[in-house]
Amino acid sequence: MSSAQMCPISKLEKLLIATDRSAFSEGAIREAINFAKKCSSRFYVVSAMETNPEYETIGANVFQKEEEEAIEYLESIKTRASQEGLYCQSMLLHGNEPYRLIVDTASEKMVDMIVIGRRGRTGLMKVLMGSVTTKVIAHAPCKVLVVPKAARIEYKNILVATDGSEHSIAAASETIGIAKRCGSSIIAVSVARSDAEMKEAKTNVSRVVEMAQKDSIPVEALTPIGRAHDVIVETAGGRAVDLIVMGTYGETGLRKFLMGSTTEKVIGHAACAVLVVKAELPQS
Repeated sequence: MSSAQMCPISKLEKLLIATDRSAFSEGAIREAINFAKKCSSRFYVVSAMETNPEYETIGANVFQKEEEEAIEYLESIKTRASQEGLYCQSMLLHGNEPYRLIVDTASEKMVDMIVIGRRGRTGLMKVLMGSVTTKVIAHAPCKVLVVPKAARIEYKNILVATDGSEHSIAAASETIGIAKRCGSSIIAVSVARSDAEMKEAKTNVSRVVEMAQKDSIPVEALTPIGRAHDVIVETAGGRAVDLIVMGTYGETGLRKFLMGSTTEKVIGHAACAVLVVKAELPQS
């Protein structure tokens, strides 16, 4: 099987696309359909409508019109999927916390990855219904792929950011698996804020290099000094990276995301897709 036909990420039996029904979701929809074709995945497409007390004042007609438009939009994605010979189930979710609706659906359907679009390059304040993407990533039971509208994933050059944590090691393992299947080259980056952190940064990337070399995967180690998110985004842009892989700290929110708010800022500003991986840790 050629790399063009091979499933890039292992165990992608079920995918969930979360869309805000805007043009900014197009990249996520396109890439999710590509994943489903390559991986023979079933996928679900969901969109959330927040319960709004104002509808009681404005009138039910407004809500009904919005609901009908949302259903029509979701059906259009199902049609695209069926034209590719794919199974797709659409769901319009209602509630006060859109992120929770998405996360709960992902858990209920036991999906292997959530795919979400991103609004422009102005940071996460405008990502999918405000802070929904941020919260989905923090609480998701699986990997989350965030795809800017114009981004296309070709798996030629993958950047993995590491801070030496178990979660970034999980991200490195995921990256190596993708590289093995797709013939990718890897750039391992650990950013030091000052010379005092350089030794630790070199240790972090050395571990990733060792992991990659065991599988004879081309890997380059970088330990620049600077603000982590700036360095990662600039490196990805300058080196034609089409996928960034990073780790997350489970359900404790983005305060403990890789190197503080770095992952949040990378997602908000990178031109390419960002795959966020969660390590499976033993229950305390």
